[in-house]
Amino acid sequence: MSPSALAALLLYCRAGFEKECAQDITQAAEHLGVAGWCKAVPDTGWVLFQPAEAEGITTLRKRLAFADLCFARQMVFVTPALKLAPENRLPPLLQAAQALGGPFSGLWLETADTNAAKELSGFCRKFEPHLKKALSQAGLLSPEQAGLPRLHAFFIDSATAYAGLSRPGNSSSWPMGIPRLKMPREAPSRSTLKLAEALLEILDEQARAQLRPGRRAVDLGASPGGWTWQLAHRGMKVAAVDNGPMDKTLMESGLVEHLRADGFTFRPRHPVDWLVCDMVDKPARVVDLIARWFERGDCRAAIFNLKLPMKRRFEEVQLARAVLQERLSRLEGSWRIVCRQLYHDREEVTLAILPRA
Repeated sequence: MSPSALAALLLYCRAGFEKECAQDITQAAEHLGVAGWCKAVPDTGWVLFQPAEAEGITTLRKRLAFADLCFARQMVFVTPALKLAPENRLPPLLQAAQALGGPFSGLWLETADTNAAKELSGFCRKFEPHLKKALSQAGLLSPEQAGLPRLHAFFIDSATAYAGLSRPGNSSSWPMGIPRLKMPREAPSRSTLKLAEALLEILDEQARAQLRPGRRAVDLGASPGGWTWQLAHRGMKVAAVDNGPMDKTLMESGLVEHLRADGFTFRPRHPVDWLVCDMVDKPARVVDLIARWFERGDCRAAIFNLKLPMKRRFEEVQLARAVLQERLSRLEGSWRIVCRQLYHDREEVTLAILPRA
């Protein structure tokens, strides 16, 4: 692949969070010694980071970890924007793919996750077979070879697109960065999808292995049981803490104990393996609550949401991470903090505190 073919870093995000996504990548790049600027138009669902120096792209490709970005759903290293002639859109995309070198493990045609971009989805479905055929004929697709980069074509409109690469293992494994999760029929609320996505997208295999039968968990603010269901479904024993009612079918599993108590004052009789929390309150209050559980040794790992204010959302996330890192640093042991705005999050982010091996 010719490094000169790549010009910028394209990030997908939730519409309305372009500013926070831009702040996120700018800070992450600065930590790697890469200066640059962002194109971030409100409510478009994407951000373009342009390094000030050409070498910046190489540094980001080698050292930037997708897992360290909070507000990005996907990151793709892209060529300059391509102008596509309506009568024949294939040549510019094929030329860009050839400049990127190949072969590629797959082709994803994508748009932003906005209402304005939805009409492009139909166009992408119709256009994809033609582009895939042209790439295959050029020997640029090799889906049987694991580990190869993916080729993306991100359409701004039917006449403008970015071509680029993502690397499996350092990017989202879902087209458009959106996990397509099916709502479990037995789950009592749609909030169950938030925890399901967190377990899939935030936890590594080692952490997921700790979500197994016999492990104990506490769910603060559990009613009616969307998050509790995810844990009990895995055979875990769950203390569901909430003054509100719990789903009757969920309670019949025999794995859930409903404790009518205030989540901010509750303390378990014995330490538990997992703490989960989806309570609606100020981020600072939730952060203090979670930190106290670790300081008292009441849990070994935690997953929780922070509801963000309309203003200073990025700053609120940075403050939360700093407070948690400072308080955890006083304790024996070592933890890592992961923070992501997941697809099923809205005006919130999901954090996990996980013990280091």
